[in-house]
Amino acid sequence: MSAEKPAMLPSMLKMKCPNCRKGHMFTNKSIFPLGKLLDMPERCPVCGQKMELEVGFYYGTGYVSYALSVGLFFFNLIWYWGLIGLSYKDNSIFYYLITSVTIVLLLQPWLMRISRVLYLYMFVKYGKGNTMKSEE
Repeated sequence: MSAEKPAMLPSMLKMKCPNCRKGHMFTNKSIFPLGKLLDMPERCPVCGQKMELEVGFYYGTGYVSYALSVGLFFFNLIWYWGLIGLSYKDNSIFYYLITSVTIVLLLQPWLMRISRVLYLYMFVKYGKGNTMKSEE
């Protein structure tokens, strides 16, 4: 009986280890308390994959988070324009900006976590990661 390879997108959304797609990437499953939002184990509890590949590895997640935020602003622009409409003749553009900034600020804890997940998934492939077994 062979184990099937878990799907990538559901594993990313569940924030699972990119190497085994079973272990949790964060020590706290909830985003609360916010002080422990980005706490990660040193290694995956299931396969032993290192969560920080090198010192300062997660500095690059700022770019990923920025791209996700810009994408969210454009998504908000499309639905806001379609449902409510935008015009330079009234204050609707300001209402759009207030709505978009509020949505991005409320989703920021999730965006910070998912940007770490996406960044690690870019560098660690399924079943080919840096596990404890390969270091011995």
